[in-house]
Order: sequence, then C-alpha cells, then structure tokens
Amino acid sequence: MERGKQLSGEVVIEAKGLKRVFGGLVAVDGYALRLARGDLVGLIGPNGAGKTTAFNLLTGVLKPSAGGIEICGRDLTGRRPSLFAEAGLARTFQNIRLFNDLSVLENVMCGGHMRGGASLAATLARLPGFRASERRIAELAVAAVERVGLAAQLERRAGDLSYGDQRRVEIARALATEPAALLLDEPAAGLNPSETEVLVDLIRTVNARSGIAVVVVEHDMRLVMNLCQRVQVLNRGRLVADGTPEEVQSDPAVIEAYLGTRRKAANA
Repeated sequence: MERGKQLSGEVVIEAKGLKRVFGGLVAVDGYALRLARGDLVGLIGPNGAGKTTAFNLLTGVLKPSAGGIEICGRDLTGRRPSLFAEAGLARTFQNIRLFNDLSVLENVMCGGHMRGGASLAATLARLPGFRASERRIAELAVAAVERVGLAAQLERRAGDLSYGDQRRVEIARALATEPAALLLDEPAAGLNPSETEVLVDLIRTVNARSGIAVVVVEHDMRLVMNLCQRVQVLNRGRLVADGTPEEVQSDPAVIEAYLGTRRKAANA
C-alpha cells in the first residue's frame, strides 16, 4: 500500500475563520482550510486577493487577528513559525533562498538539521550522538536530492545551478524535514515552460508517492487547474470558491472575480 493512501484522511492543517487586519485594511476575512494527508490543493485569485496573507497565516509568519489554526492536531494559533515547522509543516519561498556558496547536499542538510540535529553539547564536543545525527541527516538529504532528480549535482555549488534546478533544491530541503504538509509559494515564478513542466511532475509525484499534503499558491491558474485535485479562490480577502477544478472554473463568482478580470483587461 502506498504511504499516501495509507495515511489518507489524517488532518494535517485545520484553519478556521482566519482573519488578518492591517490598520484599517482587512486583508483576509474568514479564510478556512481543512487539509488531509494526500491532498493537493491550489490557492488562486486576482492580484491583491489576499493569497500571500493567507499563506503567511497558514505558515505562522503572520499572527491572525481572529480565527485559529491547528497543525497535525496541535493548536498553534499565534505561535512562532518554528513551531509550525516542528509540527510538520514545510514551505518554500517565491524568491529562492538558498546558500549559494554551499553545495546542494549542504543546503538540503540544513532542512534535516531543523528536525533532527544533535544537541548543542553533543555538537560542540563532537560526541557519538553528534556523528550519528550527522550521518542520518546526510542520508535524509541524499534521499531528498534523489527524489527531486538532482543526484548528479550533490556536490555542486548551489549558486551555479540553473534557476529551475535551484527550485528543486529548495523543495528537496523542505522534504528533508520529513514534513506532513508542504506549502509552495509561487513555485513556478521565473521558470521557463520546460522547467515548469518538470516542476509540476515533481510536485505531483511527491504528493502521490509519499502522501505529503501539498498547498500551491500560484498566479498561474492553468498550472493550478492541471495539477491540483482541489482549488480555492480568494477575492478581496474572502474565500469565494472551494472545489474541484471543474467546479471552480464554472463558478460565477470565480468568473467575475478572476476570469472576468482578465477578459476585461484583454478587451480594454
């Protein structure tokens, strides 16, 4: 049995009534997400819809003005982002954040250290526990790099890789934390069509084979519709649709808020 099927149904993220106010501006109001193992969800919406704010609420970067969020059954409302990561949530960034002068392996090992590093005392004294921890983290990192198809680049300087390969290194680093949920912020930004195709196949494979729940925040609606099992649409901070790609594309509120905006702009 595939791990994804075995763990299907276990709730990873439970967000209810999330609201975020900046001064007098309500950026997100009443956002909700129930994400289970094996889910692959896209979050889209026109510019200024609140996607980035919702993403930052889900990852603990922003504290909600109202509402609550649980990660793998732990109420982490208002807690620091590191606790979200420790609970099983990993994320990537729209702007790639790698250590360019480190190798691919060293970059990915940073993710493993977040979840399974030795204690400070063991590290400073180079105790057996430290050496065992480093071996395990290196093994996890190598496996993660292999999963994203970059085994031949393990020792290469990260800054020398193509932009598309750097994206894959970032995903490998997230996978090295052994997450229950992976949140991707504009993963296709800056990629050419062939790189985007490779990325989509990678996301689909990671989700299907491991059961890791995935949330993709993207401006590219076609990518989301082709990749995701379920799609949420935000408009002016509110969730206006949540369903299959087919349901969402035929929803009048989505056509008005998202497709209609593009059509009007094209005809202007």
